[in-house]
Amino acid sequence: MEKQEKNLNTPLPHREGPGAGLQYIDLFRDCREMICRHSADVMNAEREAAFERFCAEGFPSKKVERYKYTDIQKLMAPNYGLNLNRLRIPVNPYDAFKCDVPNLSTSLYFVVNDAFYGGRERDDIIVGSLSEHADKVADYYNKLAGKDADAITDLNTMLAQDGLLVYVPRGVRVEKAIQVINILRSDVDLMVNRRVLVVAEEGAEVTLLFCDHAADDRQFLTTQVIEVFALADAKVNLYCLEETHAKNVRLSNVYVDQQRSSRVCHNVITLHNGVTRNKLDLTLSGEGAECQCNGCVIADKQQHVDNNTLITHRACHCTSNELYKYVLDDQATGAFAGKVYVAPGAQKTSSQMTNQNICASREARMWTQPMLEIYADDVKCAHGSTVGQLNDAALFYMRQRGIPEHEARTLLQVAFINEVIEAIELEPLRDRLHHLVDKRFRGELNKCEGCKLCK
Repeated sequence: MEKQEKNLNTPLPHREGPGAGLQYIDLFRDCREMICRHSADVMNAEREAAFERFCAEGFPSKKVERYKYTDIQKLMAPNYGLNLNRLRIPVNPYDAFKCDVPNLSTSLYFVVNDAFYGGRERDDIIVGSLSEHADKVADYYNKLAGKDADAITDLNTMLAQDGLLVYVPRGVRVEKAIQVINILRSDVDLMVNRRVLVVAEEGAEVTLLFCDHAADDRQFLTTQVIEVFALADAKVNLYCLEETHAKNVRLSNVYVDQQRSSRVCHNVITLHNGVTRNKLDLTLSGEGAECQCNGCVIADKQQHVDNNTLITHRACHCTSNELYKYVLDDQATGAFAGKVYVAPGAQKTSSQMTNQNICASREARMWTQPMLEIYADDVKCAHGSTVGQLNDAALFYMRQRGIPEHEARTLLQVAFINEVIEAIELEPLRDRLHHLVDKRFRGELNKCEGCKLCK
């Protein structure tokens, strides 16, 4: 990769102050014209309101309930470069990236940092740049995220200059999964603000696989906002797989709205990372909607993974199921805070939330906080969480039959995580993840085998 310091390094003016966000306020004021010039009107129209909210609140401290397990102010304090001039990175992702998921048979697309690098053109659906499809974007862009007084979302709305649009028209069933490879590339420490909008119209069906990779040994800070609209009878499967590195900070906020009889399956899988915070806000707005939200985390060394979910039931006869599992080793830390909110009148709600965790070392730490808030009287809701170590009896049984302790521990950890992997409907991906999880526990996985980015 050619040197990009001059191209990418639009440095932040570092300032201290309440909320630790003053440098971003200065950046926006100084670069507002440049940011808007390289973006679309539909995105520019949302910036000022987001900027005003950010100025009023700044970044949350750990005293804020939904951010109590991750120090956002500390993560946002370092200085990063930004590519505000939208200079194209000189890389051909098709030559550089060869995904090692055999027989997955996906439609492949690439996003390098926060720029869409194309893929196969299609006649039935739209997969492309937000800026180039303003007519499809206007009714949806920031309509979910803009309702949330969240500093990361507001910062992303202030600074994001383009994004990825996936638009599936009424009644279209997308047979092949859409795989989006998010590649982080830079010769300097870089901040990336990535935006994604997914719209599945009435009766549409689509499966999306987002794979996050960091190609260079640099400090990366990624803010990501994904908005998903599942209209009546639509079906959306969304899989998010992270395989980055220890210098990566990833702050991802996902917003989902489901209409009548829609079905959404959201899976988030963290195999390699530095610091990761995933926030999911999902609203069941139409009667008979269903969602399945799964997550699995494998972390060691000093890695940190925080999953925060809010499932809101606003209509009758809706169903939600959550299952998140963590395996933490060394000095890794994890957090899960999940809340199910049942609004008044949302009768016949069915909801189950489960969080199970293994701390494989004495130094690993896990915080878990499942919550229910119910304002309807005809519901079936349950939640539970566990934090423990590997089963000593099972370990003893396996060792008595000649299995070495390390191998026995690996087999038990793999079996523990596999419950989440088995919920994945995309069979080739499910089979491949079984293999990747096994390699991860054996310390053999630091990138996809076929990826040429991380030589």
